Amino acid sequence: MDLLCKQGGQILSSPEGLGFCFAKQGGQILCSCKGSRICFANKEDMMAQIYETDEEIERVLLIGVALDDNDEAESSLDELAELAKTAGAVTVGRLIQPREYFHPATYIGKGKLEEVRLMADELDATGIICDDELTPAQLRNLEDVLNLKIMDRTMVILDIFASRANTSEGKIQVEMAQLKYRMTRLSGLGTTLSRLGGGIGTRGPGEKKIETDRRLIRDRISRLNAQLKEIENHREIQRQKRSDSTIPVAAIVGYTNAGKSTLLNKLTNAGVLSEDKLFATLDPTTRVLKLPNTDKVLLTDTVGFIRKLPHNLIEAFKSTLEEAKYADIIIHVVDSVHPDMDRQIAAVYETLDELQVGDKPVITLFNKTDLAGNAETIKDMRAKCSMRVSAKTGEGIDEFLDELGKILRENRIHINRCFKYQDAGRIQLIREFGTLISEEYTQDGIEVEAYVPKEIYDKL
Repeated sequence: MDLLCKQGGQILSSPEGLGFCFAKQGGQILCSCKGSRICFANKEDMMAQIYETDEEIERVLLIGVALDDNDEAESSLDELAELAKTAGAVTVGRLIQPREYFHPATYIGKGKLEEVRLMADELDATGIICDDELTPAQLRNLEDVLNLKIMDRTMVILDIFASRANTSEGKIQVEMAQLKYRMTRLSGLGTTLSRLGGGIGTRGPGEKKIETDRRLIRDRISRLNAQLKEIENHREIQRQKRSDSTIPVAAIVGYTNAGKSTLLNKLTNAGVLSEDKLFATLDPTTRVLKLPNTDKVLLTDTVGFIRKLPHNLIEAFKSTLEEAKYADIIIHVVDSVHPDMDRQIAAVYETLDELQVGDKPVITLFNKTDLAGNAETIKDMRAKCSMRVSAKTGEGIDEFLDELGKILRENRIHINRCFKYQDAGRIQLIREFGTLISEEYTQDGIEVEAYVPKEIYDKL
């Protein structure tokens, strides 16, 4: 600013405390900031110039506790690193402590805690992420000792979900899960923030700040529950319409980043976001798939599963996950090149069992064969059939569609009947809801061979 004044510049504005000013000199708008100047021909050029400032990237240390199998702790920490990357953080170090149980006060032992503090100083870390959900006491004690931002696995997953939710239902579900998580972690500040009462019978500390916060959160959760109930009722109406249409429903389930959205796009051109990231899509999408035998199937993409999925998140997304519960068939997509594939399969079935979806026929697709090469054939013992596919290149998709058609036919009735010409309109029901194998016009009527749903059979 002093430089501009000495050169006869007219000061236009100088925001207080920001260290720069705008001035007019010789028909040009000048910006002076700490001795440097940027020139613009006019005010419009100045307003059009955009300065981007990079957000500070968090540098985090990952901490885990190996209670039994150290290999499982290592793979879980690898997954936590992917979660941190998806959330926008950079992993600068990791540490695992074998223990018989989590330390009730600090998650890890005191000796290891000192090692973490020194490692954080050496690597210039700005935060710590623990691989398990921390109790309020553990969270507070770790912050006091390390003087760093402390996060746990649940907090990171909730943050990713919050950034991925697009629909109103998804946003409500994420907010409700976050509020339930935060309510158990509120820490009061003694009586300093208490609201004092007035008048007879109201003397004393009054309502504490933590109690006020909890009451506000409970009220907000109640309102969100009411909104979610309306959305669930709407979803139930949609499910009822699908049931009335007799078109079978297939739910695509699987571990996060296994390729579910890519498969849906390949089969139906749905245009769903498909990225090599954890939880790239949250909101369920339903599209119609026409099989080679002219059958129609409603394909529904669901939210990805993950190990140690927070209980609050399962409760919040129950209406979305229940798309699998009401489906006629489950399409289980597995990342066949992931080194921890077996544990991912177990995590998916564990969540399906929790949703009581164990009685549905399952087709397991071992995806990403374009990356696996000539790997040996793998089988899922809980599935009706297993096959190798590539949702990206289309390898194995035709065989999958044939197998899907066969399984759907098992729940249909085979008919071989002659319809009189005055009843020819009933054949349209077969074309719309069943599979018409052959149709021949004779003197007696129309000879038809077809597979039809049980709901249609009575109308024929």
